[in-house]
Amino acid sequence: MRAFRFIAILAALTFVGLGLTGAASAQAARTWISGVGDDANPCSRTAPCKTFAGSISKTAPSGEINCLDPGGFGAVTITKAITLLCDNASNGGILVSGTNAIVVNAGPNDNIVISGLEIEGVGTGLHGISFLAGKSLTVQNTIIRNFIQNGINFAPSGAAQLNVVDTLITNTGASATFAGIQIRPTGVGSAKVSIDKTKVLEGLYGIVADGFATTGKINGAVRDSNISNNAQNGITVSNGTATNVTLMSDNVLISGNGNNGLVAGGANAGLLVGRSSVFGN
Repeated sequence: MRAFRFIAILAALTFVGLGLTGAASAQAARTWISGVGDDANPCSRTAPCKTFAGSISKTAPSGEINCLDPGGFGAVTITKAITLLCDNASNGGILVSGTNAIVVNAGPNDNIVISGLEIEGVGTGLHGISFLAGKSLTVQNTIIRNFIQNGINFAPSGAAQLNVVDTLITNTGASATFAGIQIRPTGVGSAKVSIDKTKVLEGLYGIVADGFATTGKINGAVRDSNISNNAQNGITVSNGTATNVTLMSDNVLISGNGNNGLVAGGANAGLLVGRSSVFGN
């Protein structure tokens, strides 16, 4: 009888232990970070984490990480659907040196949103945002500056959508063909692109849509934007093995670029231009 009671108590304690483990590893749909937070915290509003990397493991897929106040929240690799939201925190962002600020390598159905960040490369950072895989990347109300490679490197290996809205990208690309925004799918990857109310200024190249590394298509539009004062071309569209690479420029200012304002290179490369001002290039 005593042996039976011992076994019963042991089983009960085992189930309790399992329950506590599950509660400890549960992920929240909404988490919080703060300049004075701690990654040992649960990332709640009253006990926020310190960095994006520290909070992302505690945030459920399709969840949201919110910035409570200004701070440098560190580089992060994103492998699931997530929103990084710092619109209400003035000067909330990521500062890196010698590396990428944000890398996205997510699943084929994962949507990633980055909003309200200041992403700073201090003249040695590589890419501001490097998108390798996922369903979509939306960058809005964000500043990306001082990276030696691309401000946004959009290089999906599958079908993906890029949305850039109300964003400033400046002083990117120290050499080669780097750009403020480079769209260059790989393999069978393809890209749909929407760039609105965005400034790409004072980098090496402005916007580059490059089909040389993919058999897929690149199609999209740049609207109500300013692509100016870059050292090379303002907007470049080129194709290699891609079936079609086409961008539309609608109500865009393209001026003061050190080489050409607009370039379309290749039999299947196209630029559709309307209501745009192209001068001084």
